[in-house]
Amino acid sequence: MRLTTICYIEKDEKYLMLHRTKKENDQSHDKWLGVGGKFEENESPDECVVREVKEETGLTLLSYKLRGVMTFVSDIWETEYMFIYTADRFEGELTKCSEGELLWVEKSKVPDLNLWEGDILFLKKLMEDSEFFTIKVQYQGEKLIYAVEKSS
Repeated sequence: MRLTTICYIEKDEKYLMLHRTKKENDQSHDKWLGVGGKFEENESPDECVVREVKEETGLTLLSYKLRGVMTFVSDIWETEYMFIYTADRFEGELTKCSEGELLWVEKSKVPDLNLWEGDILFLKKLMEDSEFFTIKVQYQGEKLIYAVEKSS
């Protein structure tokens, strides 16, 4: 089982997106994602997202919100529980990312990027400013075969 965070940082109706191109053996190679990563020992979700955003972008989050939790089940990868955040205030200068290219993308154009099918489900909820939600998805290889959503 893997615990992760992901954060969609907002500025001027855009999200900061990471095009994953640099890591070897990356299950998300060539996909576009928010920024985030795996929990370190004894970290809370909030501590993880703040640390991961700082490491991957150079930015320090000043205002962020936990929006939902996603469960990924796969026939290839271990089950992943991902805490999904948005952030609307930050400080610092954007730095280069060791995992790929960081780019501000208009929210309306994000669904046109090469995304995981399951990510489209939670991105829709983020863009609609939905209440807290949970989503479970199941993949066979890279194909989404099952999804169930629940909002508070």
